[in-house]
Amino acid sequence: MTSIDVKDLTKEYGTTRAVDDLTFSVRPGRVTGFLGPNGAGKSTTMRLVLGLDRPTSGTATLDGLYYAELAEPLRHVGALLDAQAAHGSRTARNHLLALAVSNRLPARRVDEVLDESGLTSVAGRRIKTFSLGMRQRLGIAAALLGDPEIVMLDEPSNGLDPEGIIWIRELMRRLAAEGRTVLVSSHLMNETATFADHLVVLGRGKLLADDPMNEFIASHSRARARVRTTDPDRLRELLSDRGYVLGEPVEGRWTVDGAKAEEIGVLASGAGVQVLELADEQTSLEEAYLALTADEAEFRAPTVPASRQEA
Repeated sequence: MTSIDVKDLTKEYGTTRAVDDLTFSVRPGRVTGFLGPNGAGKSTTMRLVLGLDRPTSGTATLDGLYYAELAEPLRHVGALLDAQAAHGSRTARNHLLALAVSNRLPARRVDEVLDESGLTSVAGRRIKTFSLGMRQRLGIAAALLGDPEIVMLDEPSNGLDPEGIIWIRELMRRLAAEGRTVLVSSHLMNETATFADHLVVLGRGKLLADDPMNEFIASHSRARARVRTTDPDRLRELLSDRGYVLGEPVEGRWTVDGAKAEEIGVLASGAGVQVLELADEQTSLEEAYLALTADEAEFRAPTVPASRQEA
């Protein structure tokens, strides 16, 4: 079984501990979202896994081996950490060809990944003329060059247009469906929710969560229901008696925190209050993530007082 295994991993830069005693595994057959605020240690961890930096202590292995022990690494691991790393004076094809030759990969793979990434028509252009989105596609093409069992992508949607975002989303799902191990770092919660099956969340270098997506959201959520009624005053009174607060309506609908739709339905039915719409509201990944990491952000803008917001 091919996996990424991080055990007791710590990395210190002087007095700063960027990664703090991390232990987790990334398994094949699913897309693992790698989340955390800026400065949480995600990029450092990925660099340690890929042998680009040395840990202060602990281990980071790929299918039981250190990256440096892999004879032909691109056949085992494909990674995109920095789309700007490719030499600007090379053409896209020559950049990929150099990687293929150095890893004893067949030249036909260059044209295959150019086609898969949508870059065939610009394969002869110099990389310095590429947009950010084109560079991202080239970086992903390089990661796929060796048809690897493990794929690691850092912010792969950065710079992509809507069509490109859909493409990378479907690509990650396909790679996981083929039984590969896929680790994707991202700050885009709504986008991560569309492709990730499992989440690993860091905060200030420490592991905050290592859970399936649905379990993560459920464990950082509270009940909330949406209701529309012909008698909001009576419903407000009923909810108030139970300790609930009916907020301000939005397009005729009220949101009730802490309550489940079933409970509100029974309450309204017993009092003869007509309900036109009633449903439980699902907490989004973004809301669950922010609830977990609220105290872990390294950089935070000051809160604007309500009086200034209204000014």
